[in-house]
Amino acid sequence: MSSSEGYFGVHAVQALLDTRPDQILEIWFQRGKRGGRIDRLIQQAEETGIPVRFVDRERLERKADGNHQGVVAIVREARVYRENELYELLDNLSELPFLLILDSITDPHNLGACLRSADAAGVHAVVVPKDNSAPLNGTARKIACGAADTVPLVTVTNLARTMRELKERGIWMIGTAGEASSNIYTTDLVGSLALVMGAEDKGMRRLTREHCDALVHLPMSGTVSSLNVSVATGVCLFEAVRQRIKA
Repeated sequence: MSSSEGYFGVHAVQALLDTRPDQILEIWFQRGKRGGRIDRLIQQAEETGIPVRFVDRERLERKADGNHQGVVAIVREARVYRENELYELLDNLSELPFLLILDSITDPHNLGACLRSADAAGVHAVVVPKDNSAPLNGTARKIACGAADTVPLVTVTNLARTMRELKERGIWMIGTAGEASSNIYTTDLVGSLALVMGAEDKGMRRLTREHCDALVHLPMSGTVSSLNVSVATGVCLFEAVRQRIKA
């Protein structure tokens, strides 16, 4: 991952300026593109002391993987935590652990959306394998809307081994699988918990599945067979939140 990443688009850059200006190294604007919202961004950046550069459209397009609308904010690289830091975090918790494990989620948009839901649900850390996982790049951070800076994202070399060590710490592993007989709403999600989500197309890998204590499914009433993984993650996390509030 490079030492900096880009947030792009007027709305995303405005939100970043309003909430986390300390993360911005500089803002690039498309040369010759001016107007109401762009001018306000330029003024706010200058008032905040953030360097402003005017560059060609082609340079913005190389930095952004979507519609940049003439503006890209260059931000500090997001911190990614190591496995030993996960155990330090758990050791210092004053409440029961609540973790999210993402197996083979390779789309940065889905990673960002899962981080956003994890932040809203009060998850203490999100755990992903070092390989076969989406990077915490500018796209993921933009979708996460700040959650990439508040929820620790932990990369581990061997996900099955990490799950085994977490289980030894008394953390219950609940995996999601469409063919599971139990559903999320009738499963006890109170206590030390790690919710395990797999990729939409293939689900969890075999070893990941084997290290789960229980498998659950989301009841589906319509014609589609599954939800987008980030949507399913949000539903499952907030069912856990509902149960934990009532407990």
